[in-house]
Amino acid sequence: MNKKYNTGTLKKVFNYIKRYRILLFLTIILAAVTVALTLYIPILAGRAVDFIVGKNNVNFEAVLDILLKIGIISSITALLQWVMNNINNKITFHTTRDIRDEAFKKIQILPLKYLDKHTHGDIVNRLISDVDQFAEGLLMGFTQLFTGAATIVGTFLFMLSINWVITAVVVILTPMSLLVASFIAKRTYNMFKLQSEIRAEQTSFINEMISNQKVVQAFSRETKTQKEFDEINEDLEKSSLRAIFYSSITNPGTRFINSVIYAGVGLTGALAAVSGGISVGGLTSFLSYANQYTKPFNEISGVITELQNALACAARIFELIEEKPQIPDSDDAIVLDKVSGKIDLENVEFSYTKDRKLIENLNLNVEPGQRVAIVGPTGSGKTTLINLLMRFYDVNDGSIEMDGFDIRNITRKSLRRSFGMVLQETWLKSGTIRENIVMGKPDATEKEITEAAKLSHAHSFIKRLLKGYDTVINEDGGSLSQGEKQLLCITRVMLTLPPVLILDEATSSIDTRTELKIQEAFAKMMKGRTSFIVAHRLSTIVEADTILVLKDGSIIEQGKHNELLKQNGFYAKLYNSQFNI
Repeated sequence: MNKKYNTGTLKKVFNYIKRYRILLFLTIILAAVTVALTLYIPILAGRAVDFIVGKNNVNFEAVLDILLKIGIISSITALLQWVMNNINNKITFHTTRDIRDEAFKKIQILPLKYLDKHTHGDIVNRLISDVDQFAEGLLMGFTQLFTGAATIVGTFLFMLSINWVITAVVVILTPMSLLVASFIAKRTYNMFKLQSEIRAEQTSFINEMISNQKVVQAFSRETKTQKEFDEINEDLEKSSLRAIFYSSITNPGTRFINSVIYAGVGLTGALAAVSGGISVGGLTSFLSYANQYTKPFNEISGVITELQNALACAARIFELIEEKPQIPDSDDAIVLDKVSGKIDLENVEFSYTKDRKLIENLNLNVEPGQRVAIVGPTGSGKTTLINLLMRFYDVNDGSIEMDGFDIRNITRKSLRRSFGMVLQETWLKSGTIRENIVMGKPDATEKEITEAAKLSHAHSFIKRLLKGYDTVINEDGGSLSQGEKQLLCITRVMLTLPPVLILDEATSSIDTRTELKIQEAFAKMMKGRTSFIVAHRLSTIVEADTILVLKDGSIIEQGKHNELLKQNGFYAKLYNSQFNI
């Protein structure tokens, strides 16, 4: 199973590498040339030995001439190896760049359910750590695999030209080192895969704890958090040590076999030299070749174990790349231009998982300009309804229409451009205050930006910042308070003024005085615009045109505030419980 899995992963890797086939061809040529030059040196060394006949009987002129040739060939070989290494680096890092690009592009088109099921740390780990591990293994493979293969072929031919009997001894014994390497490699793949998975878990845990450090300290969970981290860290240590221990056996095992081969060559070569079957210089060359012939086997066996780690990491990356993307917009998808805001839900059914139904047989007709409030207990489907309207998820059955068109037949870009959202959770990015405000309208003028900020009552606090609208913040908002971050999100919507608004406790982090002012601004903004207001504080929705009371994914009550109170049903209980009536 692992063999088949590895083969499949290797094929995918080669599909990326073949884009650089010219560089690949060059590195193979350079590997062959450098090996040929390297293997020619022992022949020259053997000839030099043969010119040293005995005491006071040395042909110094011939020896010096050979030494000069060796020096020139060594210099050329070193230069070519430097060029080859640079080409290998280029192939490796171009390939990993392409894989990272494709993986990041895939994230942009993945359905939200994938991101909901996988921790952010795991996804980040795949794109960064796993790709880095894969690059190291691939680079080692390029550096040693081609050179090693060329060395094996070259030394075999040179040895064969000197003495076929001794060559036979080397060739018969050498494959034992590959058998040892293969035996260990088969058992290390799963170990490296486990190591990679635990590393991803650790990255995810660290990411979560750093981003929520205030929560950790607020609930005095430092000790418990440290204990949980230590457990993950210990698991990573055990899996890493186990994988490295087994992979480290390869090198000593193959080296032992190589030493046996070298001793065998020395013994058979000495007997051949005594009987006149080979000269002393020839034996010197042969011993050098025997060492060079076995060395690539040792290196390749090391590459094989390293490749197990690389392939385990590559498999995780390809899992991400090969995930099914969200259903793309059809070629004839409608581009919404002038949106009135009429929305109809017909027999909508939806669930995040097959075994747990959430929304069933949901019907709703919203006329343009209506203000629709959505209330209900936790888990009743309020946020899910918003996700369906924005088409972050597609309905399992039924349909949602905007202006008479099924939203599945509308381009996502034009659909989402028709909505303006302000949620409890703030959405900010690293950049200036201005860049965060104009996300929905990049071509906004300075006057439009300041007017929107004044409407949302954000202008005053922005002007107090050191660089005003040019103040740089990170994705967490930096030193901004939660209320100030929410005001920026409100400003963003004020600037774009979309035809449909979604407000999910949009003023939950704002002081009461400012909230009253923003509610006035919202009232002006909602005039003539279809609005969906997800409310927890029911006092904020008494003016809504219609109130939907959700429970277990169904609308159990619907009507105006006073009408629902008169019914003395679920809504009345919710409303009265907030005021202890």
